[in-house]
Amino acid sequence: MHDKMYDVIIIGAGVSGCATVRELSRWQLRICVVEREADVCCGTSKANSGLVHAGFDAPAGSLMAKLNLRGNEMMEQLSKDLDFTFIRNGALVVCLEESEMPGLQALYDRGITNGVKGLQILNREEVQALEPNITENVYAALYAPTAGMVCPFELNTALAENAYTNGAEFRFDTEVINIRKQDGHFTVCTNQGALAAKCVVNAAGVYADQIHNMVSRRAIHITPRKGEYCLLDKSAGAHVKHTVYSLPGKYGKGILVTPTVHGNLLLGPTADDIENKEGTDTTSSGLAKVLENAGRNVKNIPLSQIITSFAGLRAHEAGHEFIIQEAEDAAGFIDCAGIESPGLSSSPAIGEMTAGLVTDRLNPLPNPNFNGTRKGILNPRLLSKEERNRLIRENPAYGRIICRCEMVSEGEIIDAIRRPLGARTLDGIKRRTRAGMGRCQAGFCLPRTMEILARELDADLSEITKSGGRSRIIEGGSMHEKL
Repeated sequence: MHDKMYDVIIIGAGVSGCATVRELSRWQLRICVVEREADVCCGTSKANSGLVHAGFDAPAGSLMAKLNLRGNEMMEQLSKDLDFTFIRNGALVVCLEESEMPGLQALYDRGITNGVKGLQILNREEVQALEPNITENVYAALYAPTAGMVCPFELNTALAENAYTNGAEFRFDTEVINIRKQDGHFTVCTNQGALAAKCVVNAAGVYADQIHNMVSRRAIHITPRKGEYCLLDKSAGAHVKHTVYSLPGKYGKGILVTPTVHGNLLLGPTADDIENKEGTDTTSSGLAKVLENAGRNVKNIPLSQIITSFAGLRAHEAGHEFIIQEAEDAAGFIDCAGIESPGLSSSPAIGEMTAGLVTDRLNPLPNPNFNGTRKGILNPRLLSKEERNRLIRENPAYGRIICRCEMVSEGEIIDAIRRPLGARTLDGIKRRTRAGMGRCQAGFCLPRTMEILARELDADLSEITKSGGRSRIIEGGSMHEKL
């Protein structure tokens, strides 16, 4: 017999899982999120373009199209409620030749069918007026003013923190090994023991097929689609103002050039189907492709300003459609699978829809204590000089700069550790505060950040990890202990 029966177990603490748990925390439910990594936002959600797509790309009538539009419409209010950055910077899809115009027109028509507002087809002069660094070869472009951008880490963390403060439980370093349905409930077997629930939500990203296939005879298959990126320094961040796409091809939207909410410039992604669900390595050929194709639409990209490269995996399902439904042969098991682009854009709507499937089944009462707002980490750089000086007088930690590239103070790092679902790893601090994300890529701030983390967690320096598990930075007296 289980010590505790949950109403819902959500597998995966990426943006889909956390959007779902945040919606479910509006109700009187016992909810547990299980995540095999040491933190939220460690899979597909952490390595993507950070774009909130307008909704013209998804096939007309598809669930992708519907949820993309709804997610885009929800994002602005959500960013205010949960205190994360959202900028509606608009997007341009570049057409280089007159012969490509039917493709651009088809994209416009699809966007109109999908309900996207404000779409226009611009001529060469209009595009160049909007983006001075657009290629001289531009013939026309589709302009989508409702497109925007977020920081994926901020969005994911904000959803998780808000759900947690509203009563949801999170279990990290907890990997699902098997799921059994018995006596009207599910037993979820993990590396940390068995858990029981009336409903299970499968939001496991590239592993969603493995989780689904544990309970259903109607198998699904997820192919990891690798996307490689280059990130440029903030000195290059203003090279374009809008997100600049190529006309979509077989594997999606092609290599894009976009600013980020933090003022960097991002190039990518490639699209290569692989079998390895952990294959997030970058390749020389992939990065060469990024650089070559980025230069087709945007001229004079200052490639000497590249500070890092990375790769992410999209969870591609052969039907190229979100699978958000109850498994036909496993009542109470709800898939949230095949969530690839525009998954991040759609995430508020994905959470709404997935949670709706759960509440339809469980009929819970509203949570009278639900609070839909959350305050993010205080950023002293957004304060006036007087306010900042007052803050430093009250708390001198905000006057000690730890990460010079991003000007992150000790006060912010302490907040990241102490807040709900606080950081326990160096990557956790990096994603919450940007300490280590700047030009030197943690070359200077790493030792100091480690010291603060060790002090706050009352841990030995040798126990501090980059991303949990065995990712220790230094070896010390406790290195032979079993993790």
